[in-house]
Amino acid sequence: MNRKKFIKNISSAVAISSLPFVNFGKPSSTPNKIKPPRLKKGDTLGLVTPGSYITEEELEDSIKSLEGLGFRVAYSKNILDRNGYFSSLDNERAAEFNKMFERKDVKGIVCARGGYGCSRILPLLDYDLIKSNPKVLTGYSDITALLCGIFVKTDLVCFHGPVGISSFNEFSVKYFDDILIHPKEKLTLFSEYDEEDWEGKNITPIKSGKAEGELIGGNLSVVVSLIGTEFDIDTSGKIIFLEDIGEEPYRIDRMLTQLIQAGKFEKAAGVALGVFKDCESKKENPSFDSSFSLMEVLFDRLSNLNIPVIYGLSFGHIKNKFTLPLGVNAELDVDNQTLTLLETAVN
Repeated sequence: MNRKKFIKNISSAVAISSLPFVNFGKPSSTPNKIKPPRLKKGDTLGLVTPGSYITEEELEDSIKSLEGLGFRVAYSKNILDRNGYFSSLDNERAAEFNKMFERKDVKGIVCARGGYGCSRILPLLDYDLIKSNPKVLTGYSDITALLCGIFVKTDLVCFHGPVGISSFNEFSVKYFDDILIHPKEKLTLFSEYDEEDWEGKNITPIKSGKAEGELIGGNLSVVVSLIGTEFDIDTSGKIIFLEDIGEEPYRIDRMLTQLIQAGKFEKAAGVALGVFKDCESKKENPSFDSSFSLMEVLFDRLSNLNIPVIYGLSFGHIKNKFTLPLGVNAELDVDNQTLTLLETAVN
């Protein structure tokens, strides 16, 4: 398809997308959903490195941030180990992770950072142990593999939120607190952006409407990588939330196309996109002089879906982060640019 025809098709899609869509169907629900106990100030949080390694400075920053929120911090003596681009061997990372769920003094688990490696330890996790010791687990980016894998295997609500090295600014701390420490029966999430978050700073409706369903998703690249595995997510009746970083528009196109062809949007309730940071074509690369923009790709791939779709909510590789619970019922309102949690995510 040439660019002129592509853009013409997008223009038609934008016109169609202005028509509101309301999902009147009954949202899918996880019948045996497990909510972890809420966090309390003074609790001990386990800091883990299930993917990439961290530096001593990043460890110190993570401890300082979590202690600044009123928590104690526990971590393995091997937390600063390095094995190539991993923090340690697969079996060692899995053992560290399992141990934090086993420890009675640890009330919640925070991944120190993402980075590749989490999907490799999924077959090594003790899901019976995790299910028997439900705890808050938070992280994003590559941590998506753990969040989705554990939810699929145990029905434990997990949290797409800050990692240890994140910026715990006022915005991120507010939603961390509202969801994990002082939970509310109903909570509407309003997006705001730090000056460094992204250039557009404009939430973009792609398909108007309102939908209700459980939240599921995370990092686009990781969600796609789970397709065909035993950790693949069920998107039927769900609001799928996605984010990514550093991907060329054609790669975003490829991954969204795979989700479409895998049927992931066919019975979904809606799609909530965060900020896809640094996902425009790299102009200095002559191979991409005629690349489509990120928004052209998103409209081309998603505006024809018969469900509400929005881009630019406050989650992803940005400073202002929502804490989004996988498995909790929510309402996506594209016209009002809000995502509302309809139940508490912790007990």
